[in-house]
Amino acid sequence: MTLSLIVLVVAAVFVGAFMKSMFGFGEAIVSMPLLALLPVPLQTSVALIGLAGLTVALLTVFSGWRHVERPVLIRLAVSTVIGIPCGLIMLHLIPAIVITSALGLFLIMFGCYSLLKKLLSRKIGRPLLNSRGWVLPFGFASGVLGSAYNFNGVPVVVYGTLRRWNPDRFRGTLQAHFLISGLLVVTGHALGGLWTLDAFVLYGYSLPAILAATGLGVLLNKRISADKFERYLFMMIILLGFLLILPSGSN
Repeated sequence: MTLSLIVLVVAAVFVGAFMKSMFGFGEAIVSMPLLALLPVPLQTSVALIGLAGLTVALLTVFSGWRHVERPVLIRLAVSTVIGIPCGLIMLHLIPAIVITSALGLFLIMFGCYSLLKKLLSRKIGRPLLNSRGWVLPFGFASGVLGSAYNFNGVPVVVYGTLRRWNPDRFRGTLQAHFLISGLLVVTGHALGGLWTLDAFVLYGYSLPAILAATGLGVLLNKRISADKFERYLFMMIILLGFLLILPSGSN
């Protein structure tokens, strides 16, 4: 590995870690497309971002633990475990471009709908998906997408927006979920043979950047009002959708 490659990888990890610590999600969807532009094997990128995401979750989960919806978190964890093996199988059977493009289109449509509804009315309707059972398919999808592409946050973000979580609950529950699912996903990566020496070397170089990005993200998050947070959240969802589609356009 050249010095320039290491610097670019660390920069990609920094941007992703910053987004995740500030908004509670977005690391993999930001970092993975950036890493895809570099001569880094997909398996190495997946393993690296899995380790980085788990580190950010460990650093941020304690500050938001009191805001976590614990019953929801338990159901998410159980259904995530079921989805992880399916994701590892999908990683080997379905081209990544198919999954990422479909996911990107969904995020763009969902984000645009939510943002327009927010802008056209002062209040979005009452929380949807009130039934406890709705969390199970979102958790399953989190396990599938997490083990395959580290996108375990996307289904939970959609669930949280439909449930109308406030910023503290949104970020706290997400980070707690990332800690649990991150441990499970990283374990799945190890058992699935995705861990490589290069992944650990790049993780070691990226660790200072992860620490700096996490501190900066937490600091800025505390200065965002609830109303602005929700608007920025929908804008982030749309942006991440485009980021998922862009790699397909370049192939």
